[in-house]
Amino acid sequence: MWTDQSVRSWAIPQMAENTQKSPKRACGEALWASRKEEILTQAALLFAKHGYSETDTQLLAETVGVGKGTVYRYFPSKRELFLAAADRVMRMLRERIDRGIADVVDPIEKISTGVREFLTFFAENPQFVELLIQERAQFKDRTKPTFIEHRQANVQRWRDIYQGLIAEGRVRDVPIDRITDMIGNLLYGTIFTNYFSGQAKSVDVQVRDVLDIAFHGILTAGEHERHNPS
Repeated sequence: MWTDQSVRSWAIPQMAENTQKSPKRACGEALWASRKEEILTQAALLFAKHGYSETDTQLLAETVGVGKGTVYRYFPSKRELFLAAADRVMRMLRERIDRGIADVVDPIEKISTGVREFLTFFAENPQFVELLIQERAQFKDRTKPTFIEHRQANVQRWRDIYQGLIAEGRVRDVPIDRITDMIGNLLYGTIFTNYFSGQAKSVDVQVRDVLDIAFHGILTAGEHERHNPS
């Protein structure tokens, strides 16, 4: 005879079991995610090479090896496909920086490593810069471009790092946003300049220059005293 307790003891494990994905379903979801990433990878390359207007969805389907209808099942419009490709670029950047700084303990070294990973990522993938430029040109109706959305979404961890450094007396007590805005502008300015004019300097040299100016400024100690006597 079933008691209330025995019903509960049977039903709870059954409910938990039913919520688990079957191997077939898990395999299907993995295939779906893998195909989606493949479409985005090829889309980013084609958009960067041909431009948004000239990129044909049929060419993309043929490049990936699927039917055109399959592409539209993942992305109902070319606009959605493009914006998803741009979003993927920024996710890849975040993941690369995360991996780079994961084992770095010292916060100053964390900043240095983050700068290096950022500049290296775009030096290795200039087509991604082209994608960000195209987005701004094609979709002026968007309030914020993708790279600005991601920049704002990810800036808090850097604010926390600078706040900690200020508390430790290792960084001047200045508004945090002034620091993050200035370094962010330096980095984005560098990748866009590299793209438009060619990368005249190696990543190592550019990292050195950005960090030198960001960390030390351009004035000598004597000039600091003269302009900031307090």
